[in-house]
Amino acid sequence: MAEKPSGGVQSVERVFELLELITDAGGDVTLSELSSSTDLPLPTIHRLLRTLVSLGYIRQLPSRRYALGPRLIRLGEAASMQLGAVARPQLKSLVERLGETANMAVLDTDMIVYVAQVPSPHAMRMFTEVGRRAHMHDTGVGKAILAQLDDDTVRNIVLRAGMPTPTAKSLGTVDALLADLAAIRERGYSIDEEEQELGVRCFAMAVPNAPTPCAISVTGPTTRVDQAFSERALPMLRDAAQALSLEFNRV
Repeated sequence: MAEKPSGGVQSVERVFELLELITDAGGDVTLSELSSSTDLPLPTIHRLLRTLVSLGYIRQLPSRRYALGPRLIRLGEAASMQLGAVARPQLKSLVERLGETANMAVLDTDMIVYVAQVPSPHAMRMFTEVGRRAHMHDTGVGKAILAQLDDDTVRNIVLRAGMPTPTAKSLGTVDALLADLAAIRERGYSIDEEEQELGVRCFAMAVPNAPTPCAISVTGPTTRVDQAFSERALPMLRDAAQALSLEFNRV
């Protein structure tokens, strides 16, 4: 884990260190795994975990592993929606200039959740309900986020979440996904090429240095979202992602 600035209340810092370690491990860990990942004494880890379990922020599974608890969901949802509210002006600007639906999604354990959307003014438009969770391997925003992660982390995510194929163009194997992610890293953006829905294309980019992994996208029917559209949209999408990065990191 990266070293963090100190100077705060030590017990609070230790609690959040444990929560982040459990999150980084995929949501559940053993006591020994936590102990090997931190310099905290084992009795301290055990005491903090007991407190978090009693408050509902951590739960202990029948296997004796410790997992993130249900009370974190409300906090996470509220924080994600706040990011979505910050993103809306940038999404609105994209829609005004491009005429297609703009979305923002954040990483939610092994899935993505849409936290903001500004719809296209066209009668034929793409609509994704804010709050909807989706797989990462077949969505533009999901693949943009996955491309920021190392291959082992990607493998673990899809192993846990699965790789359903809603269309014939969906990626159905880990090798195909990893090859696509390598191409995304090379060019700097992802494409959902009718992988979620036939006749629909999406261009997406991750927001750099965001407080939580997230991405923005523009989506529409393939008849409008074509090569000429991409030449106009990608520079705007990149500028919007950079602007959001600055906004999210403003102190």
